[in-house]
Amino acid sequence: MAEVMPPLPVPSGFLVHRVAHDRPWHWLAAGWHDLVRAPQVSIAYGLCLALFSWALAYGLWYGELGYLVLPMAAGFFLIAPLIAVGLYDTSRRLESGRPVDLGLALMAWHRPAQIAVFGMVLLLLHFVWVRVALLWFALYFSSGTPPLDAIPFYLMEAENLPFLVIGALIGGGFALVAFTISVVALPMLLDRDVDVVTAIITSLRAVRANPRAMALWAGLIVLFTAVGIVTFFAGLAILFPLVAHATWHAYKEVVA
Repeated sequence: MAEVMPPLPVPSGFLVHRVAHDRPWHWLAAGWHDLVRAPQVSIAYGLCLALFSWALAYGLWYGELGYLVLPMAAGFFLIAPLIAVGLYDTSRRLESGRPVDLGLALMAWHRPAQIAVFGMVLLLLHFVWVRVALLWFALYFSSGTPPLDAIPFYLMEAENLPFLVIGALIGGGFALVAFTISVVALPMLLDRDVDVVTAIITSLRAVRANPRAMALWAGLIVLFTAVGIVTFFAGLAILFPLVAHATWHAYKEVVA
């Protein structure tokens, strides 16, 4: 797992470890171990998320707002770290030998006040993404609004490929920002008495110190989340808890 970065003159005072580029596979294995140890919490948590996602998508479609399904699904990448706080807490409890249950997991986010503050940051980022996505939609289809009842199928046509590619690049930029500032920040806020600025600085340093490992980890998160979404959210019941538990172990290994 190699050397430790020398501390930078930042308010955190925490050391950030450099790790091997293939460590995300170890994090996934440790996350799977946590999921197996507490399936009644992990899978129930994942099922709650899957059912809520399905209900939200259905509500948008039924309300003739189907064009919002794609940006909302993409925006999931931005707020997923906040949603996963309960599973970070479950991994923390398993690590220290304390009891776990779904109620404790669902209420974990509101205990340290700084988590709520960080949540506002992610929600603001999500709000900006939705506004930018709607602006891009309006600019691209300025000559005429496509048939709303045919979205998203209409967007899959070859002539609309530039819209999807550029939209994906814009969304990817927002997701990269969210990943960089939160990859270890939320587990850290749950685990230690630190403020949001310190947690974000530490997260930025963790990504800078481990570009290859964090690039692999980000790619795996995108892959698993995409699989969860394209399976009409059913895959989230397993994949989301797996990634959340693994993220806890990433934090514990990277932040000294």
